Amino acid sequence: MNPGWQTVPMSAVMTEFYDGPHATPPPADDGPIYLGIKNMTEDGHLDLSEIRHIAEKDYPEWTRRVEPRAGDVVFTYEASLHRYAIIPAGFRGTLGRRVALLRADPRVINTRFLVYAFMSPLWRRTVEERLNIGSTVDRLPLIDFPNFPITIPSLEVQRKIAAVLSPYDDLIENNTRRIKVLEEMAQRIYREWFVDFRYPGHQADEPLVETQLGAAPASWEQWNLADLVTTQYGFTASASTAPVGPKFLRGMDINKASYIDWSTVPFCSVSADEHERYRLGPDDVVVVRMADPGKVGIVETAIDAIFASYLIRLAPAAQQLQPYFLFYLLISQQYQQFARGASSGTTRQSLSAPGITNVQIALPPLDVQVSFDRFVRPMRKAMARLLEANAVLRHTRDLFLPRLISGEIDVENLAIAVEDAAA
Repeated sequence: MNPGWQTVPMSAVMTEFYDGPHATPPPADDGPIYLGIKNMTEDGHLDLSEIRHIAEKDYPEWTRRVEPRAGDVVFTYEASLHRYAIIPAGFRGTLGRRVALLRADPRVINTRFLVYAFMSPLWRRTVEERLNIGSTVDRLPLIDFPNFPITIPSLEVQRKIAAVLSPYDDLIENNTRRIKVLEEMAQRIYREWFVDFRYPGHQADEPLVETQLGAAPASWEQWNLADLVTTQYGFTASASTAPVGPKFLRGMDINKASYIDWSTVPFCSVSADEHERYRLGPDDVVVVRMADPGKVGIVETAIDAIFASYLIRLAPAAQQLQPYFLFYLLISQQYQQFARGASSGTTRQSLSAPGITNVQIALPPLDVQVSFDRFVRPMRKAMARLLEANAVLRHTRDLFLPRLISGEIDVENLAIAVEDAAA
């Protein structure tokens, strides 16, 4: 350990510490955020693309013990461990189940440094050595958490380390915002063309007819989706982090904001025949059939990958159905309402291939679908480039992080611009 670094208990670096509620409030259509495990990523960010709300009238009761505020550190303590994030400015919400919160003491520790320390192998070992191992889930013993040891340098060195690592995260956040904007633009075009029917060449006075997914121009052809696609269930295999074999796309790898971050998808081992049968190709559309039925992904890059058994591949069987129109149809509010109604199961909701495809749709003319593809495809390619850039940024940051947090790379005497002392 470098001179000036010391090991102290967590109680020495924080002023307040709370666990989340042990119950769940009634869901609401809007209101403050109910911050859950799914909103925290494994690389130190909040993901608020999919939000559960709490009603305004319930907010005072659920924040009676603590109301999260900017700069607080939140983390998971049960089931999905090792997820940490900083509450951003403007956040208004409550802690969810299995989520804890601490307030760092700014006189002792820099908040960003603390989150990077939590992401380090040293802290991971500290946690693993103290876990309560359960029959179903592992749990971090919160009663002992204030006694957990953490090794820290001087506050000035902490700020320098944070200043080296934080630009990577700032770029990741910026790219993530750009991805969101591009996706919102693509969905806006879909709604304008195929929900509001203001597509190029439309006739404003054309009558509308009803389908299972709502009204549509009378000139559009009526089809059962099952007659336009072929379906295939995915492959049952075990995922592996070892970079051997093809990528193994699972339901959890598909973001609800409609993209696939291939850098986080694991690998698997398959035979040559299985590889060929389940290989994914560009423009393949897959639908999750269990656990989170109706979630949809599309393959937008040339990659060696197969798909898991919880997924169903939908391949257009006819030229008149274009892949991006199919994809945005499946993620549309109208189709998602249908999918929720078609799912079944008492303990775990699921969809079958017939359940996914047995729906009447109105098919726009082929030239309109092709024009839509020409608008949307460049946006989706830009999203893919930003995702790839984020993967490189994460990889680079993760190379530096353990060496900086352990003191192996000494920054004490380096001229590094740092944030002000309140950061």
